[in-house]
Amino acid sequence: MTTLRHCNNREEWDDYALENNCHPLQLWGWGDVKSANGWKAERLQLLDNDKVVGAAQVLIRRLPRPLKSLAYIPRGPITNEENRIELLQKLTEYVKKTYHSVALMIEPDSVEYSVPKSWKKSTNHILPSRTVILNLNRSESELLNDMSKKTRQYIRKSASEAMAIKMVRSREELDKCLNIYHSTAKRAKFDIHTDQYYYDIFFSMSDNSQLFAAYVDSQPVAFLWLAISADTAFELFGGMDETGQQLRLNYALKWHAILKCKEWGLTRYDFGGMIDGGVKTFKMGWTSNETELAGTFDRPLSTFYPVWSGVMPTAKKVVRRAKKLIRR
Repeated sequence: MTTLRHCNNREEWDDYALENNCHPLQLWGWGDVKSANGWKAERLQLLDNDKVVGAAQVLIRRLPRPLKSLAYIPRGPITNEENRIELLQKLTEYVKKTYHSVALMIEPDSVEYSVPKSWKKSTNHILPSRTVILNLNRSESELLNDMSKKTRQYIRKSASEAMAIKMVRSREELDKCLNIYHSTAKRAKFDIHTDQYYYDIFFSMSDNSQLFAAYVDSQPVAFLWLAISADTAFELFGGMDETGQQLRLNYALKWHAILKCKEWGLTRYDFGGMIDGGVKTFKMGWTSNETELAGTFDRPLSTFYPVWSGVMPTAKKVVRRAKKLIRR
């Protein structure tokens, strides 16, 4: 007989998650980050005769009535195929009873993923399904050979510049990187969080957050921020100032991070998603193949689910457009 229980011990949670090939967004620290920024994190384990056979860090977001809440599992749950349906069923029952959620949304870290018939493939998403994932089990030569000629050239050229790549360890150096991020966001016209959100990641994720920066004349000019688990590196954020752009230091910086992850024994390097335009061109220069993950699946739990799935995305777009107009 299987049962669902809460896990209230960080070490116990992370030990199981890391031993079972979890994504970094299923680690305890990420739940703490989201809990400090509008969500509530629930760490739930599926037990079969007192043995843990599955787990999920479920994020709960309160919504306006009558929607009440959304339950969301980023890049999870953590389980094998044998226990997947049972875990999904137990999680569905729990969030419906406890939070009266409009839906349980999951975005698995898998290319293929089967769900029960009561679930729906959703066109709405929080994390993109299109990305680039490098297999770090390949040799350095194999990784280089899979890149475009231009990417290899830019790696060599940017690595030859008078710069140094270091790990960011202090609040002071983090602030310098955030200044770069603010200018990058303004230049590229995308929204970012408040600085406190990034401080939360830096301190709550601990060793599962790795921040690399390229320095010229002892000042950071480009940075790349990863969340890592035992197997997977996941790009969170990155940016460059004008000097970093001119020297194309994002190439040397990313290659350095990839090799470090390989050195640490990780087997997957996820570029964090794909969007059309210049960013896609840059990312596709690192591989011959784009990865399409299984996508987003919803388990509707309320008669108001059509409102969430249909009207809410439109409302979100209107809000985003309004914010852009205000900033102008």
